[in-house]
Amino acid sequence: MKKIAFFSIPAHGHTNPMLAVAKALLERGNRVRFYSFDEFASKIAETGVEFVSCSRYLPELTARQQAGLMKVSTTEMTIQDIRVTLAMDPFLKEEISAFKPDVIFSDSVCFWGKLTAWKYQIPLVVSTSTFAFNRYSASYMKNSPSEMADLILGLPRIPRELKKLEPFGYRIKNALALVQSEDTQDSVVYTSRRFQPFSESYSDHYLFVGPSLLSRAVPGKKKERPLVYIAMGTVINDRPDLYRNCIQGLKDLDLDIILSVGKTVEIQDLGDLPENVKVCLTVDQPEVLSRADVFLTHCGMNSVSESLYMATPMVLYPQTGEQQAVARRVMEIGAGILLKEDSPEEICACVKAILENPSYREAACASREDFRACPGPEGAAAFIESAPHQAEENPKMRDVRRANNRFQAFYWSITAVLLAGWILAGWKAPWIIGILMAMLNPMIGRKAQERSFGKVFGKQRAFRKRNEG
Repeated sequence: MKKIAFFSIPAHGHTNPMLAVAKALLERGNRVRFYSFDEFASKIAETGVEFVSCSRYLPELTARQQAGLMKVSTTEMTIQDIRVTLAMDPFLKEEISAFKPDVIFSDSVCFWGKLTAWKYQIPLVVSTSTFAFNRYSASYMKNSPSEMADLILGLPRIPRELKKLEPFGYRIKNALALVQSEDTQDSVVYTSRRFQPFSESYSDHYLFVGPSLLSRAVPGKKKERPLVYIAMGTVINDRPDLYRNCIQGLKDLDLDIILSVGKTVEIQDLGDLPENVKVCLTVDQPEVLSRADVFLTHCGMNSVSESLYMATPMVLYPQTGEQQAVARRVMEIGAGILLKEDSPEEICACVKAILENPSYREAACASREDFRACPGPEGAAAFIESAPHQAEENPKMRDVRRANNRFQAFYWSITAVLLAGWILAGWKAPWIIGILMAMLNPMIGRKAQERSFGKVFGKQRAFRKRNEG
């Protein structure tokens, strides 16, 4: 028997996939203590593991800070995570001393879980609730102008907060080191290697377990007419305008609609509901998806995984850079279509396209079989029990890195030549060349990186678009 401490941030999308793993570890004879928040107490208790409340350590937030978190501000989330870590430090010191965990299983953005493992030198396994992101797979992220502004404007604030950790024995170079995917860090990822972008870049320190679900629902699509399910997750879901457009666009079609609107929208604000529309605050999502023929989703990783696991193709409406990465991968495997605008006409056209083209359903069914072949929560439990792991890098990755290094050397050599030519010509402001080339480097470098992967891992590797699109 081992003692395992679980840590997660107060978010459903990060907590939910850990629940089935906690239950599997308990059933294997381990002792599991889950450090979480009162909102999740009943869910955690249902698994049978020990729940420890950390709610008293959540700081009081100003309206501005709360708005930042609701908009999934990376800066605000990072700062609040650091402050929660500082507030919890004495408490966690006592807990670690009393419980003496053999392993810590922490969500990838739960700083207090990861920092506690490093501070007390306890084997750490990271729970990755979305794709694993490293320098290669990060190319799937397309940040919006507002997200970029948040990152740029927040840069000066984060180092000041990190400095506050040092007197408490936490040593960390920068915030990136807290969230990036290190290839030597044991990690559980709730998808398959097939669905993970650039999966070849990850060593066996990463276990791709597939969706982690407690639900026993299985696909059952036979019914009188199609079912369309619509939900925008648990964070950015205050969208009565979108819900009204969905109702307007789909009400006259021969199908049924289930709309899950969350707790921030008043159902009466959606107006008179047609007979084929059912609006709920919350639903048993896996159960609904097991019956649904189309899912209009915000593209959160859990929602997409559950949809594919239930063989349900999707209309994709991502709201953040991370969700856009997930949506891109769904489109690449052919299991969804992007909603470019949320007008009633466009919503109707996308839903009809999914229903009328069997290729979307076939791609979703193929993904279900892929996910079913993954180790699942039981495999994750065994992986956590045996941490820390020894693993070697895919040897082909050295070839990819060498190719990328050659490209960067060539790129900056060209920059130096252009800069020298500019100066010799007597033109003013030569710094313009440096700034321009520095701005272009991420975009051009990303293309070169993708090309390197295509060459090293075979032409068909390039995002698997031809074979799976």
